Amino acid sequence: MSNPAHFSSIPLVDITKLRTGTRAEQQQVAEDLGKAAREVGFIYITGGGIDEALFGGVLDAAKRFFALPHDEKMKVYIGNSRCHRGYVPEGEEVFASGTKDKKEAYDLSIDLPPDDPDYVAGNPLLGPNQWPDLPGFKAAVGSYYTAVFDLGRVLLRGFAMAIGEEPTFFDRYVTKPPSQLRLIHYPFDSSADDRPGIGAHTDYECFTLLRSTSPGLEVMNGAGEWIDAPPVPGAYVVNIGDMMEIWTNGEFVATSHRVRKVSEERYSFPLFFAADYDTVVAPLPRFANGEKPVRKALKAGEHLFAQTMQSFTYLKERRARGEIVLPEGSTPLSSFGQEALQKY
Repeated sequence: MSNPAHFSSIPLVDITKLRTGTRAEQQQVAEDLGKAAREVGFIYITGGGIDEALFGGVLDAAKRFFALPHDEKMKVYIGNSRCHRGYVPEGEEVFASGTKDKKEAYDLSIDLPPDDPDYVAGNPLLGPNQWPDLPGFKAAVGSYYTAVFDLGRVLLRGFAMAIGEEPTFFDRYVTKPPSQLRLIHYPFDSSADDRPGIGAHTDYECFTLLRSTSPGLEVMNGAGEWIDAPPVPGAYVVNIGDMMEIWTNGEFVATSHRVRKVSEERYSFPLFFAADYDTVVAPLPRFANGEKPVRKALKAGEHLFAQTMQSFTYLKERRARGEIVLPEGSTPLSSFGQEALQKY
């Protein structure tokens, strides 16, 4: 495996043949994805097959929503939800560094009915979305969510092939996942001076698919250096998350990343591709071969909720009141990726 400390740019992989090619062509794309996942943990992908009009639709919906008065947006405040859906005002989310950033967001996931058995049973991440009363918003955002989630399934099969498994190997773990789409708005900030913004972190799920409108994203390499990852026209940024790091016992690295404070207004749309809530994620046998310590197994949903509990103010307040508790064995924030490796 190449030393991840050496990378200074993000590789680009055209995945068209992963969707439409022969098995041999799919395997070649999978090997390219695997190489990037091992050596960098971040990948630009093109050829995903998503109609640009869908991205235009979700961008327009986001602009219209975030332009609403604060009181109107707070009608769908995330703290009103039992399953972590809705509007995230500025200062609500705090990373391990204690950083509060000038950003707002709207979070959604698989939209389940109020009588869904998991929601009725109190699952903290599965249930109905909170939709704002904004014409065309639900249709545009929902269509984009479906398209990007379907692309995530294609990538998941590529990663399975990259580690020597059958393409459908991981499918059993994504039957009803709490995969979250975030609409994030960084307002114009004349006081920003191009400096570190959102604290360095990894993503808690299998991997993330991101489109954004402006530069700002930075990625940490193995030497602890920050590498720019600006938007590439028509491309998605894919980064490995905590669950894939565990499945591969660190062969794929959940690369730490952050967003710089820049003055330019910016919109960002990450889709966090998750495993089913009750999936027990442990190193696969081919990676638990005694060559290095075996990572601790985690339940996917509990890990995701525990990390979320430690970074959202409304959940910290619920925890302080004794309404919710951290799942047993929860890991602290920043326990994965290059940032974690820098500590040890």
